[in-house]
Amino acid sequence: MPDTPEGEAVIARRLHLATGFLASERDWVSGHLAALGSRLRSFRDDQIDLEISLKDRQGVEQRVTLECWINRSPRLHFVATSSKRDLPAALSEVRNELVRQVDAAKTRTEPRNNRALRSVPEWSERE
Repeated sequence: MPDTPEGEAVIARRLHLATGFLASERDWVSGHLAALGSRLRSFRDDQIDLEISLKDRQGVEQRVTLECWINRSPRLHFVATSSKRDLPAALSEVRNELVRQVDAAKTRTEPRNNRALRSVPEWSERE
């Protein structure tokens, strides 16, 4: 997934670093999550909220959690977690999972782009 400056800008503007991350790591984390920005560009910037947290840093039970809220009708809430010990690998895992969830939600809510959802079975008059 190519990282784009626009994608990184979307992430940098909307990302909130919660427990476990230092303010000095903001650019580094935004860089790792930049590929997610291209999926979120279809929504208005003020509709998106992102929060990432890290529990038990470098511990046995390290867990990275990335949450995304998209304020539209209906409101969307996505959560991706990783328990990988390598922090860059964990960030990549939560990014990829959130990309998958956003893509699935777009397919569900935009049937014009999915022929299977556009097709409505017709009930016969005899039934």
